[in-house]
Amino acid sequence: MQVDEAIDENDALDIGSFDYIIIGAGSAGCVLANRLGEDSNVKILLLEAGGSDESIFIKMPTALSIPMNTKRFNWGMSTEAEPNLDGRVMNLPRGKGLGGSSSINGMCYVRGNPMDYELWSALGATGWHWANVLPYFMKAEKVKSASKQESVNEQETDYRGRSGPLNVTRGKEKNPLYHAFINAGGQAGYSLTDNMNRLQHEGFGPMEMTVGAGERCSAAVGYLKPALKRGNITLLKQAMVERIVFEGQRAVGVLFERNGQKQKACTTGEIILSAGSIMSPTILKRSGVGPKKELLEHAIPIIKDIPQVGENLMDHLEIYLQQSCSQPLSLYSVMNPLGKAVIGARWLFNRSGLGATNHFESGAHIRSRAGVVYPDIQFHFLPLAISYDGKSLANGHGFQVHVGTKRSKSRGWVRLADKDPTSLPKVCFNYMSDPQDWVDMRACIRLTREIFAQAAFDPFRAQELAPGAEYQSDEQLDAFIKEKVESAYHPCGTCRMGSDDQAVVDPLCKVKGLTGLRVVDASIMPQATAGDLNGPTIMLAERAADLIRGRQLESIDDAPLLADENWADKQRSSAIKKDYAKDRASLKQALLKGAVS
Repeated sequence: MQVDEAIDENDALDIGSFDYIIIGAGSAGCVLANRLGEDSNVKILLLEAGGSDESIFIKMPTALSIPMNTKRFNWGMSTEAEPNLDGRVMNLPRGKGLGGSSSINGMCYVRGNPMDYELWSALGATGWHWANVLPYFMKAEKVKSASKQESVNEQETDYRGRSGPLNVTRGKEKNPLYHAFINAGGQAGYSLTDNMNRLQHEGFGPMEMTVGAGERCSAAVGYLKPALKRGNITLLKQAMVERIVFEGQRAVGVLFERNGQKQKACTTGEIILSAGSIMSPTILKRSGVGPKKELLEHAIPIIKDIPQVGENLMDHLEIYLQQSCSQPLSLYSVMNPLGKAVIGARWLFNRSGLGATNHFESGAHIRSRAGVVYPDIQFHFLPLAISYDGKSLANGHGFQVHVGTKRSKSRGWVRLADKDPTSLPKVCFNYMSDPQDWVDMRACIRLTREIFAQAAFDPFRAQELAPGAEYQSDEQLDAFIKEKVESAYHPCGTCRMGSDDQAVVDPLCKVKGLTGLRVVDASIMPQATAGDLNGPTIMLAERAADLIRGRQLESIDDAPLLADENWADKQRSSAIKKDYAKDRASLKQALLKGAVS
């Protein structure tokens, strides 16, 4: 194999040739290894920069804040000073080890709204519309219904998967506060949904989580570990990728360091970059694929000038609204050493009780204003007043929602600090840089207050803890937002998929202008979805695996695309019933208008 001089080939141990080299054993990489490895004739190399995911704190759903704050499982990234948040440096946890961020996330499973994927297609990701992606959600899922009646209803519609690798369950919803939140949404005039991942995404209802038999079901658990038993996947942990190696415009190998030794692997097939929305563009740039000016600044030989690599960075921002609770019903009762010990013991013995849930058991998706086609605000309800990272607990019983917008127009970037493979990149989201974001985030606060003021919360509601009743004007709310807004940890978009010249990858996930190289992870999403991103990332990798193998599942063309028929004039509705499945032309126009306005 001919390689360029910068690889230092004489110093690298050649570990052989593979049909596929997958960079990153996170959510997408685990799926790809499993599905591509179904062909027993192929040899796959899976490179992971982190280590093992074996930990009781990863397995136990309620302990989600522990691995998120542990150096062993989190790269410990942070943003540059965010210019529109008074220079705040924001926390940016990214999974380190098998399963990637699916091993440290909140386990919330949300497919997104079907119209998310109509928007993807309208933005140039041809073939990624709802009818085409729905079969891959179903292929991934192993849904356990919360009740016999729900199981009957799901069987009738047949839009859920029940035999896939990814365990998806609902919580027990025993705490009355979960039901108060849902009922309050109905009282405020919003629709109710029996399951936001079935027919109707919009409205208030129960949430699902990637938990099975009381344990976290990460991508490593669901996909990778069963696949390793086949024997045709070589997994190398602690393998820090330096760069992808090219012959001309074709990717032919990967140079990486492991255990202090420089190694290389070659392929006559394909290299698939699945290192996530932060590290995939970083590795591309270190490999000479990216904006010419930035590469020259770091003396990196240019393989392909692609200006948008590392640009278009999106995220979901959210704010916590907290209420004190007038009855001792919240989880505050067990937030002490004895209570935690009892929870831990019950979970250890039979994987049940409060240790077996992520506690986000109800939620909602609504529209921020009239003229929005489908939900752009998401709620996660929690029967406790505490920060997402578990570091700040209110002094007493309380409850809260994490609320934020899903389609912010603000865009950021990922850029090299230097070309050292051990250096973390510079990341700036440019949060709240679009004026509409301020309007929408204020709406999040005011709409939440209205929901908490409904009769369903009368038996439980005491004083507002955050932001506090004194925060009323736009200026006061903006000050609270600047100080308290947090990332929901859903970065995406930095290697955008599309058919236009500015896109980084095409709808087959191939890097434009190069051969033998694809990117498959959340970085290729043209638009963040209306919900948590892990489920859509797994779907994306499921479909990409089939595209790589030259096939795809049959589309479900009659799958409904539901919306409020009065969306143009009303911000809320109790009846979400208009089906756009047979009127995609007008839907496309409405979606694109909303995306660019």
